[in-house]
Amino acid sequence: MAKTRSVFFCNACGFESTRWLGRCPQCEAWNSFDERPFAVPTRAAKAVASARGAAPVAIELGAIDSAKIARLQSGMGEFDGVLGGGIVPGSVTLIGGPPGAGKSTLLLQIAGRLCKNGRVVYVCGEESAAQVKLRAERLGIDAPLLVHAETNLRAVLDALERTDPVALIVDSIQTVWLPDAESYAGSVTQIRDCTQALMEFSKRTGCATFIVGHVTKDGAIAGPRLLEHLVDTVLYFEGETTGEYRILRAYKNRFGSIDEICVFAMHDRGLNEVHNPSELFLAGREERPSGSCVVASIVGSRPVLVEVQALVGESSYGTPRRLANNLDQARLAMILAVLERRVGMHLGTHDVYASVAGGLRVNEPAVDLGIALAIASSFRDRPLPPHSAAFGELGLSGELRSVNASARREAEARKLGYRTIFSPEQYRDVASAIAAALS
Repeated sequence: MAKTRSVFFCNACGFESTRWLGRCPQCEAWNSFDERPFAVPTRAAKAVASARGAAPVAIELGAIDSAKIARLQSGMGEFDGVLGGGIVPGSVTLIGGPPGAGKSTLLLQIAGRLCKNGRVVYVCGEESAAQVKLRAERLGIDAPLLVHAETNLRAVLDALERTDPVALIVDSIQTVWLPDAESYAGSVTQIRDCTQALMEFSKRTGCATFIVGHVTKDGAIAGPRLLEHLVDTVLYFEGETTGEYRILRAYKNRFGSIDEICVFAMHDRGLNEVHNPSELFLAGREERPSGSCVVASIVGSRPVLVEVQALVGESSYGTPRRLANNLDQARLAMILAVLERRVGMHLGTHDVYASVAGGLRVNEPAVDLGIALAIASSFRDRPLPPHSAAFGELGLSGELRSVNASARREAEARKLGYRTIFSPEQYRDVASAIAAALS
């Protein structure tokens, strides 16, 4: 007979301890430990279990059937590119984002297109089957999609054993629950146990699983941090959800590169792919005012042109403000220090605001020169030359350092009609680049 004991776990990150702790040593959250009983099997129970189960057999790498790892195509080229070239059978993908971003709409569209490859099951824990049908009619989906309006995950998995689907969509992980887990739906225990059950089913049967995850008020995916470690891929909708466009970014991908993005346009008929994001982020303006600079950036594996905007004004208070939107705040402070020390711009009494237009967040160092040019243009109230773009990393001594994929960045800029390129290959330091741009 199994013995019963208790374990304490953090409801913020899932860290377990044999005793109660006031502060979690992993996520440093205070008063976040809850008690949970669990059964420890005895030696006799372990012996019976080992006698019943067959010993696992190792498989030689060359003997693995290649047909089992052939990627499925969703019918959306941009979405397949974010996943690394298609959907891997047996993979578990977590899709997060704020309410109204389009998570359920995107997965319902993908489910309708995957039906040509086999059975696809859509588990709707937040909606009824009639509501899913209503949304499918609005999106123009007419496919033999199987809908489970059920939150008991054990009953769903038992039914899936007889269905043999090629893809499974769970919307959302916060609404499903397992009867053998002593907690409520949406708790840390239920989220972790349900994800582990879905992962075991997906790896064993080769069913590609998509999980919808809610987000907290801070913008992070709700549930324990272990949830993101268990799944194979983490996709997240970022940017503003009130506009027309949606940006889906890969933050984790075991089968492809990270930081890949795809841009969708939200319409009445669902999400439509935007094949050239550069035209979207540049807003179609030919003549730009002072404080605006086009930057050739690399997002994932594709070159994308974005517009960096800066505004410099006299400070009304003793301490000037420095705000960065969709940019690294610490990097903005470093660029301002270099401009003041190496270029001679007295920005200590000025407020500085910098932003990337279009809602795309850019973190790579190659945007340093574009930020510096935008700030210098706004500070001197002089626009940059028309049809010009920039890229390059800025060093603390004011030098410009080369960045990766320079040829691809320049080719993308020239393809869109930008004839003047400010890059480390042409200028050795930021002072000479600013002098040439504002002359």
